[in-house]
Amino acid sequence: MKIDNSIINAAAEWNLTVTNIHRNIPIAGSPERCELRFVIECNNNRLYLIESVFDTDVYHKLNIISCLNYLSGRSLSSVNPYICNNKKEYIVDYDERFWQLSPFVDGVALDRPEYVFDKWRGGVFADFLIDLGNKSKGIPLFNGTAPFSIPDYIYKLISQIRENDPEVLGKIEPVISFLEKRFIKVHDMLPVAFCHGDFHPLNIIWSEDSIKAVIDWEFMGIKPRIYDAANLIGCIGVEDPEGLTGELACDFIAALKEAGLISGISREVFIEFVVAVRFAWLSEWLRHKDREMIELETTFMNLLADNYGMLKNTWKL
Repeated sequence: MKIDNSIINAAAEWNLTVTNIHRNIPIAGSPERCELRFVIECNNNRLYLIESVFDTDVYHKLNIISCLNYLSGRSLSSVNPYICNNKKEYIVDYDERFWQLSPFVDGVALDRPEYVFDKWRGGVFADFLIDLGNKSKGIPLFNGTAPFSIPDYIYKLISQIRENDPEVLGKIEPVISFLEKRFIKVHDMLPVAFCHGDFHPLNIIWSEDSIKAVIDWEFMGIKPRIYDAANLIGCIGVEDPEGLTGELACDFIAALKEAGLISGISREVFIEFVVAVRFAWLSEWLRHKDREMIELETTFMNLLADNYGMLKNTWKL
């Protein structure tokens, strides 16, 4: 196959000799992050993940690589940096494709949705975000960069929904009103930090009792400091709403409060932020025209808003 030859020759740019292309090994993370991806075995008996990235993404991929190198250099655990070749290239242009290479990390599949009740994961999640907050200080590329604004994102999406899917707009109007009572007004006062940007259980490669690697850094950047925590909690809840009051969620939030990541105004509007971040997921379902997930998402967003008081008491906010 032509693609096999491309893979073999691209790997040779890293002085690797491919002995097998494994097409049946599951690969963690979203397949939409690249054009093609394969697990390859080489003559050093190691497995690698080789990816063909879209030409329009090369610059952003190089920024991700730079950030991961910075974090790895500061000993952030669970980072899996990309590999440069002897020419000090991280992305190679071969056969009209752009290739990048990283060590393949195998993991244990999540037991869905039961994992949301695994108490031990709460501390593991929190430890990573606390460490990320400490190790990412001074990270390059973002000096002077305006923080990501979730209200701007929400209002842009609402405008698109109003034009293209007014039925959905009717379902989220109570949620919009909920956010406009306080959250929208104070959002710009929230402390910001470098965030993963898409931190959730499926963007983690797991061992039996810990994190092996955190992957899919495409949405990294300067955002409100609680962004990753809010996204994670939302993903726990949409998997199973009972998980919102389970030990995983409660221990996770308690650890971040103790570390000072959820404090002050961030603590006051944490629940609203969980709701706000769900608009990014709603956008994803709208893009895919996934009616079932659109219905689930809008229902979940309203559930969060409707249970504000209960969640505030449960999470001791």
